[in-house]
Amino acid sequence: MANVRNLKKDINYVLGDIIEAVYVWEYANTDKDTKQSEAIIDEAIETFDELIEKVNAKNVENPKAHFKAINQELETKGRALIEKINKLG
Repeated sequence: MANVRNLKKDINYVLGDIIEAVYVWEYANTDKDTKQSEAIIDEAIETFDELIEKVNAKNVENPKAHFKAINQELETKGRALIEKINKLG
């Protein structure tokens, strides 16, 4: 199933890029507190774990709908994390 492999890659790339963006922000803003940015990284890691667990779920009733829902959840949570990064300011 190439679709599952691509979905796992998408999850990895999107959340990896979000974490990288937080590190860039921290590097550019060394004078600011990093508690909020560290919380965003933790949330991204938790999201990664949740989504990979859902991808690896066995005995899914409708695989196409299942993977489409995971992809939609990735998009939604990714956008929310990006908004949090933008609010770090």
